[in-house]
Amino acid sequence: MKIATWNINGVKARIENLIEWLRDSSPDIVCLQEIKTIDEGFPRLEIEALGYHVETHGQKGFNGVAILSKTKPDETSRGLPGDPLDEQARFLEAVFSLSGNKILRVCSIYLPNGNPVDTEKYTYKLAWMERLRKFAAQRLAYEEILVLAGDYNVIPEPHDCFNAKLWETDALFLPQTRAAFRRLENLGLLDAVRATTDEVPLYTFWDYQAGAWPKNNGIRIDHLLLSPEAADKLTSTAVEKHVRAWEKPSDHVPVVGYFDL
Repeated sequence: MKIATWNINGVKARIENLIEWLRDSSPDIVCLQEIKTIDEGFPRLEIEALGYHVETHGQKGFNGVAILSKTKPDETSRGLPGDPLDEQARFLEAVFSLSGNKILRVCSIYLPNGNPVDTEKYTYKLAWMERLRKFAAQRLAYEEILVLAGDYNVIPEPHDCFNAKLWETDALFLPQTRAAFRRLENLGLLDAVRATTDEVPLYTFWDYQAGAWPKNNGIRIDHLLLSPEAADKLTSTAVEKHVRAWEKPSDHVPVVGYFDL
């Protein structure tokens, strides 16, 4: 089974790229972030025509997550628990039944950026990460095949960016951010990409400015975090960076994990 995450940076603006990628890559489950549309505005028919079921948690103009899957999930839930006043559409969970009475639980995550760091945006980021940690701890207790996939807006290590010095004061790389990410991993979650390769440089995002893509000035912020049960089924990963060279690309590229399910 092929499970992918991709920050599409506006599904309506990238619909042709998304369709081409779905046809070419044929993932079984796709977690999208930054769909930037309300649920009713998602181009559902075009995706369903390719054989995918569509679940969305949208928001007008920004944020928004979706899960596309070749089989319909048994259940879905929208919004990260822990703050009933949080109206930002950043979290969607879907549950699938597998053979042998096994359960696959997949979450599409769009973690807050957090910049500027001297504002409430960074406070919100850290609080959101703590809510995610508590959620993950609760889900790990189920001992299911769990995949937390998404744009984490976290650069885990210096080798995950082209120039660590330039990112020292950025919310994506601050010590507090990376420590919060490690607390998440320390629950027993595996960074799928780093578990399967030590390749450097290896990036998933290149800014539109300053020739970042042709210079390969990127960062790795899109991650698949796996429960032990999911890690046991992981066979390989890939970063499908070729789509960054397409016309009207997202600034992110798909990150995929292959699982023997």
